[in-house]
Amino acid sequence: MHIGETITQFIIEEQRRVGGNGDFTALLNDVFTSCKAISGAVNKGDLIGVLGSAESENIQGETQKKLDIISNDMMINANIWGGHLAAMASEEMDDIYEIPGQYPRGKYLLVFDPLDGSSNIDVNISVGTIFSILRCPDGVEKPTAEDFMQPGTEQVCAGYALYGPSTMMVMTTGHGVNAFTLDQNVGEFILTQKDMKIPEDTAEFSINASNQRFWEPPVQRYVAECLAGKDGEARDKNFNMRWVASMVAEVHRILTRGGIFLYPKDNKDPAMAGKLRLMYEANPMSMIVEQAGGVSSTGRERIMEIQPTGLHQRVPVILGSRNEVERVISYHKE
Repeated sequence: MHIGETITQFIIEEQRRVGGNGDFTALLNDVFTSCKAISGAVNKGDLIGVLGSAESENIQGETQKKLDIISNDMMINANIWGGHLAAMASEEMDDIYEIPGQYPRGKYLLVFDPLDGSSNIDVNISVGTIFSILRCPDGVEKPTAEDFMQPGTEQVCAGYALYGPSTMMVMTTGHGVNAFTLDQNVGEFILTQKDMKIPEDTAEFSINASNQRFWEPPVQRYVAECLAGKDGEARDKNFNMRWVASMVAEVHRILTRGGIFLYPKDNKDPAMAGKLRLMYEANPMSMIVEQAGGVSSTGRERIMEIQPTGLHQRVPVILGSRNEVERVISYHKE
């Protein structure tokens, strides 16, 4: 029985085309294995007692779910031993995770959010895993957090797994965006969408409207125009609003049918530059969106050009269909 092109076959063929090496392919396979394991845990949920709070907090002071910790351990355990990584960093860990001495060290750095949108897990709404791969700087034998401080333009690969009605893997190595669906019968991700493109125009926006009173004027203006639609003076079409509170689900919808996602800077907490993490969420998703023809910005600058200053740095995020994002950027410039 022909099952279609597997994700392993796809990345090996891409590796041959661009002159890569098997080490990178093996690393990606370890990441895919961990995402299959996380998918299984998410799918079983309360049947295996993994829902609910873990009664602990991460470095950002957010309450962790049991599955946050379980998913983090699964990512580490699947990637610790292969000899492809020099170190890892996770949204759920205070500092970087060094590869123990009994395992060989590789030349890549893995950055991940093990379970994005985990606040939704107890109500059975789609969640996901986000990951980014960087090169470890030459000559570094014992990586530190400083070695992870690379702008998003230096990413070798970015991707996410979506745990929804079906489990999907969406990834880019800088040559377009492709989506793979997990065939549970054979345990393989199969290529189902090739060279995904985000439409330049959209009539759909995604934002947490409960924070409206805290938004800056450019975002207030943009959302007000969308809500007014044809009845206003600025737009010639009506808009729909969506909000899932899972970045993976939001970005996947945009990749599939277009849209704009906004988690802007606001004055709710003036000391906080933004809500989403540059390393674990904004950079990998920005690489995917840009590779699909979209735009990703803080409103003031391209996200992938930001020089990181900390592992858990936060930034505003506005991404999606080109023409809508550029409109919001123009409002910020004004």
